[in-house]
Amino acid sequence: MQVIKPNVAGTFYSADRRELSDAVRLYVDEASKEVISSRVKALIVPHAGYVYSGPVAGSAYAALKNQASTIQRVVLLAPSHYYGFEGMATTSADILETPLGEVKVDREAITKIEDLPGVLIANEAFNNEHALEVQLPFLQTVLTDFKVVPLIVGQENPQRVAEVLDTLWGGDETLIVVSSDLSHYLDYQTAKHKDRETAEHVLHFASEQIHGGDACGFHPLNGLLIAAREHHLKAQLLDLRNSGDTAGPKDRVVGYGAFILTE
Repeated sequence: MQVIKPNVAGTFYSADRRELSDAVRLYVDEASKEVISSRVKALIVPHAGYVYSGPVAGSAYAALKNQASTIQRVVLLAPSHYYGFEGMATTSADILETPLGEVKVDREAITKIEDLPGVLIANEAFNNEHALEVQLPFLQTVLTDFKVVPLIVGQENPQRVAEVLDTLWGGDETLIVVSSDLSHYLDYQTAKHKDRETAEHVLHFASEQIHGGDACGFHPLNGLLIAAREHHLKAQLLDLRNSGDTAGPKDRVVGYGAFILTE
């Protein structure tokens, strides 16, 4: 069994199993108690250190409470921060590991997409990468029994991302998660304005309006928006803040948004 060990346990989140579990549960439990009546098909969530973005991410994962037992597969897409490449990288590994335990990779699902344009096996894309990893403890806490299709997205046409998502769309058993922060290193007020504009583009599925300065995960995000538009999903914003609101100074902030896409 090939296992990918965590890269940022002890830095972005606690490496202690109990401390991590308690922290994630608190982020989810303290989120809005708004009842989501429609079935959630996709999440857009941030991926910074938990002290910064954990409260925002928690609001999206809290929306899964009523359907957690039905989700068996998570298609998880994240941008590449360290490995420059074209396409969408998945892994030959069987397991992704966190302090909360092991997450099985859905090898059967990967066989369905490995011949699609842009999809490649590139284990090196997962080295040092945090954007996909930080979502796993939330998924392990909220869901019951699931496998993951991990995809690190490099420079890629969003139409190709949408094609992968269409292939794996499935039914109630499949959840899609796109990991992305919003604006980076602007002052507090400028970031609030820019992130609000980006949120409006997400809510209106305006994928052609979202670029690298708006969201670091704009390639997978735009692919999701294209697929969601074709599947007639509705988008809802649950939380929009930045690091100046959570745990950082306000002169140079990173933006975080939590969205759900429902059927």
